[in-house]
Amino acid sequence: MVYKKITILTLLASLLVSISSAWADSSEPGSERPNILLVLTDDQGYADVGFNNYKTDIQTPSLDALANDGMVFSSAYVAHPFCGPSRAALMTGRYPHKIGSQFNLPVNGSSTGIDVKEQFISKTLQQSGYFTGAIGKWHLGEEQPYHPNSRGFDEFYGFLGGGHKYFPSEYRPQYERLRKQGLQRLNDYITPLEYNGKEVRETEYITDALSREAVNFINKAAEKKDQPFFLYLAYNAPHVPLEATEEDLAKFSHIKDKKRRTYAAMVWSVDRGLQNIVSTLKANKQFDNTLIVFLSDNGGKVSRGGVNKPLREGKGSAHEGGHRVPMMMHWPNGLKETGTYAYPVSALDLYPTFVNLANATLPAGKTLDGKDIWPSVITDENVRAGESLFLMRHRLGAHDVSVRRDQFKAVRTKASGRWQLFDVENDIGEQHDLSAKHPQLLADMIRDVAHWSWSNVPPRWFHIHEEGDQWRQHDMPRFSETFKIESK
Repeated sequence: MVYKKITILTLLASLLVSISSAWADSSEPGSERPNILLVLTDDQGYADVGFNNYKTDIQTPSLDALANDGMVFSSAYVAHPFCGPSRAALMTGRYPHKIGSQFNLPVNGSSTGIDVKEQFISKTLQQSGYFTGAIGKWHLGEEQPYHPNSRGFDEFYGFLGGGHKYFPSEYRPQYERLRKQGLQRLNDYITPLEYNGKEVRETEYITDALSREAVNFINKAAEKKDQPFFLYLAYNAPHVPLEATEEDLAKFSHIKDKKRRTYAAMVWSVDRGLQNIVSTLKANKQFDNTLIVFLSDNGGKVSRGGVNKPLREGKGSAHEGGHRVPMMMHWPNGLKETGTYAYPVSALDLYPTFVNLANATLPAGKTLDGKDIWPSVITDENVRAGESLFLMRHRLGAHDVSVRRDQFKAVRTKASGRWQLFDVENDIGEQHDLSAKHPQLLADMIRDVAHWSWSNVPPRWFHIHEEGDQWRQHDMPRFSETFKIESK
């Protein structure tokens, strides 16, 4: 009897330990698949957020609060300095040059889009059980099979083109007048917004409308208790046209420059929308297990109010101001340590990172150009030590190219006409050319991007017809001119 009693007690103790262990495991960060909220702004400058700690006349209290309790990525890059190619990289996890999307889609409507063989992150998450939504700017294809609802999004509210006017009371009459004249190919900026393929009659300032729809989606997701959600919230602010509400403009009346004042008000409208979104997450008890990622699609456009200082230049450039962007992550259940991750990361990394955090499965044969950064973020280690990140903007003749490797950046632009090398860790403004001091390193980085370029594919489209004509007439891409190493 004593033997049996001891055995039973031992079994009971073992069972209690097992239950306790299982409960503890389920409480560990990442044991429950996170909701994922990916917030993308359009042409927002590196300095145009508070959390990057540069003197700015723009207020972003909601973003800053999330960043202060999360992780700021001070060396975050996108894969292209223009909207469309940058978004293609974000959704596919591929450099746009590998899938023929190096240019923005054709203006005023097109029948093409991102190659359907490239499965979007939305489809991968949808197939793994996520409830998925896209709100705002699409710019990845307008007709089937390129529509958001065909690319893995259960819900879509927004516009399909590359930009939009902000006040329905202004753009709606323009649209209706042109349609009455029998015109079919209208400017993207005045076409009606849509919900899952059906035209809607929006009445609110567009940024507010997108924030409203994000709140609606989160409330709907809360009813699906067995499903986490993925929401891609792509604001078109502060992209032109520079249009803001009178209330938001009044908040920045101290800014004398009209463009900058309007731009600041547009950024503010995004931030106050995020405040409502965060409040909704908290009300639905979803906040702690929602990974919020914020970034811009490229650098700010300096001629339209954006500020990228201390970075050099802005939107469209291979210098830092063109493709180094503000970025932060917030996730109470998964990010126990907060602060700044200073090593280089790319928007290309979001696809593999989301896949692993969501315990999703990649389709067979799917290639990704980024890395799962999460383990390195947690341990504060360089996720791509000794490896290069590339950027290329096509020009006639030699192209604009950037290579970031550890603290160094090699860059060549049509304006400079030669390769330069900068230590952007200590010279963020790219002021001191080190090419003469480190010629072998520069040559190696040039060879690295040249090797990368040979598997690039020709553009599948051009933003305007003239670009395509010039490309063919000048027998582009003529990479040999770009990767020529100047003799000293």
